[in-house]
Amino acid sequence: MNGVNHPDSMVVPHGMDAAEAPGIHILSLTTAYPHPREPGAGLFVRSRLQALAKRALVTVLAPVSPVQYSNARDFCLGTRGIPLRSPDQEVTVLHPRWIYAPLTGALNSAFLFLQLLPRVARLRRDFPFEVIDAQFGHPEAFAAALLAIIFRVPFTVTLRGSEVLHGEHMFRRRQMAWALRHAARVFAVSERLNKFAVSLGAPPEHVLTIPNGVDPSLFFDRDQTECRRRHGLPLAGRIILSAGHLIELKGHHRVVRCLKTLIDRGVDARLLIAGGAGRVASYESVIRKEIERAGLNERVVLSGHIAPEDLAELMCAADVFCLASSREGWPNVVNEAMSCGTPVVATDVGAIPEMIPSEDYGFIVPANDDEALACALERALEKRWDRAAIASRGQSRSWAQVARDLVVQFEQILAEKQPAP
Repeated sequence: MNGVNHPDSMVVPHGMDAAEAPGIHILSLTTAYPHPREPGAGLFVRSRLQALAKRALVTVLAPVSPVQYSNARDFCLGTRGIPLRSPDQEVTVLHPRWIYAPLTGALNSAFLFLQLLPRVARLRRDFPFEVIDAQFGHPEAFAAALLAIIFRVPFTVTLRGSEVLHGEHMFRRRQMAWALRHAARVFAVSERLNKFAVSLGAPPEHVLTIPNGVDPSLFFDRDQTECRRRHGLPLAGRIILSAGHLIELKGHHRVVRCLKTLIDRGVDARLLIAGGAGRVASYESVIRKEIERAGLNERVVLSGHIAPEDLAELMCAADVFCLASSREGWPNVVNEAMSCGTPVVATDVGAIPEMIPSEDYGFIVPANDDEALACALERALEKRWDRAAIASRGQSRSWAQVARDLVVQFEQILAEKQPAP
């Protein structure tokens, strides 16, 4: 078989067969991974797998659907320009196509399994994976569990936050519960998700909290004035930055309302919103109407999707970063903003209490409370912050550390499979 041209083949060191390559062979399954049509999808997944690939041999199975039900403009063009296979630095990424029906919920996991089965069978001939690593609780976990049974390998599941919402639906909850009970390990990015996994029946001894990391070579404190100058931002006045997909749960519209409140109180502030459309229904029109209604066209900028390098500079240019989400797991943008020395005002969701353990780094407010959010932003804009201390806190956990923690667990999983001497 031609390992260069076949879409199910993978990259290994020159002159070496995949079975002979050193390190644990990991097949990672994720429906969120950056590709030409969604460059901002699953960046945190990519960062983790790139770091993991420095210590193991990783192939990423990132299925994409040719039909995007939530995207009216490109409804049937979901895979245009997406290669079936591509090397991505340290990993090989496969993008098999899969079809699912709208509003089918739990059935999507079964659809995913059935459509991936022949592809994984072909892949296994070239890449003898030893463990399947599911990056989300739905639909990946159930599909990974079935694949693990077929190919007689252990599997792991990472919970990132969306699982709580899926858990509100009975059949999806049952699927996740079954998968988590049978997983060799469940990795939760926050203590709240750790408890959620145990509540679904996962054995507590198999559930570990492994938070996300940050890339300190990219996200670090820079000169604020220079960053503002580079991006054409006013050198005077306060700047608030909000980042994330333009969807309702990210709460950008709430930050717009808070900006109006601040201006009415005499605060000279502006708002940058960095983010493009997500997979779910876009909230951009609502955000723009909120801006128009508040008369803030000259004070709010929607930048669209921007590269991580530019986002890091905008974080340094800002006086405060605001996360107004109604649901999160471990929101990496908070870690990244702190790594740039920028204080954070965030809603009390997901791992936020773990990420901001004291008011030396930012303020935490209840979710969906505009008045509390506006007051916290006003306090944050008035306070003199120790940006060096904030940056030190944000950079305290790297992706390399995350990879080390994961490899320890994968090695233990494979050791548990071996018969006692």
